[in-house]
Amino acid sequence: MDRLQIFDTTLRDGEQSPGFSMNREEKLKLARQIEELGVDILEAGFPIASPGDLDATRAVAAEIKHCKVAALARARQEDVDAALRGLEPAAKPRLHVFLATSDLHLKYKLRTTREQALEQMIKMVRFGRQHCGEVEFSAEDASRTDIGYLCQVVLAVVEAGATIVNLPDTVGYSTPDDYAEMFRNIRAHLSAYPDVILSAHCHDDLGLALANSLAAIDAGVRQIECTINGIGERAGNASLEELAVAIHVRQNRYPVATGLQLEKLYPTSRMLSAITNISVPPNKAVVGANAFAHEAGIHQDGILKNPLTYEIIVPEKVGVPARRLVLGKHSGRNAFRARFADLGFTITDVELADCYRLAIQRADEDKEISDRDLITIIHQVRRGQSPASAGSEAGTTANAR
Repeated sequence: MDRLQIFDTTLRDGEQSPGFSMNREEKLKLARQIEELGVDILEAGFPIASPGDLDATRAVAAEIKHCKVAALARARQEDVDAALRGLEPAAKPRLHVFLATSDLHLKYKLRTTREQALEQMIKMVRFGRQHCGEVEFSAEDASRTDIGYLCQVVLAVVEAGATIVNLPDTVGYSTPDDYAEMFRNIRAHLSAYPDVILSAHCHDDLGLALANSLAAIDAGVRQIECTINGIGERAGNASLEELAVAIHVRQNRYPVATGLQLEKLYPTSRMLSAITNISVPPNKAVVGANAFAHEAGIHQDGILKNPLTYEIIVPEKVGVPARRLVLGKHSGRNAFRARFADLGFTITDVELADCYRLAIQRADEDKEISDRDLITIIHQVRRGQSPASAGSEAGTTANAR
């Protein structure tokens, strides 16, 4: 089984999105957790951005020992120098150099030509490789770059010393078929360099970041760049936890192995939310509050009989303490009986009918029934003659007469 490297950029791409900025100590705390999660590369920051980012990058590089630590730099001398300073304490450093390659970026953002940009890339990759044993090059906006020029760029940076080539879908423009085809073209062009690792970095502007990342794996990519909770520029990056679970659940479709400890996914997600004070949406895959919650009666009945009916992975596998059977107006009687049993109440069918009626009435007003509500309801039913039991007794008396 092929090994898929997981490149976590939560502390760099994720942190530069609005609302997710972290200080030095917060970065260190999260870095330790991400290392325990089992990623292969942790991108610590963009050192040229500020003195604080350089300091935080050095702190992370000094502490993280089990996975590689990367620092980002534009293909500019001052950027590369700053990144190398940030990586000085690292046990396993990786210099990550990037420059845009699409004509749109070259013309309007960089105001340069293809030839000038190519010369700049080669120069900085070659310089970086002289000072760092591992250099990754990223072709910003690769998915909107002319494929002929992109092939030229990739071959040139590999010959200059890059051993990892990242082709980002920087603005989330690509579709899975397009993205996979781009990588197949590049791999064919690099036939003389089979050991070069191709990497994917996808953004979620069209909601396709995970799908594009999986398509890249299909096309032979063996490094995926992603973030915890999918945070990142604009709509975010490919979500690490979604990618990890997709690979685990669909091993028949994606026969690659990672070093990730799945049971640490949920704790890592919660730590990021606590540090940034930004929670994930309840319907977020894998780590959202509703990811393992069931309210519909049919679903609850299936879960009680066999969890596989409505769950493709058990919650404990990803570190979620337990599934939730949410009691509301869509719930069935079996779910209510099971919850009463969890609370220590063994109830008769007649009591269940009365409790169910009262609970559904309350659910119409409060939306969700709490354990405290259930305890109140069962005591209410048992204290007095409930409508259901009264009706049952009246029917029996009438039959006797």
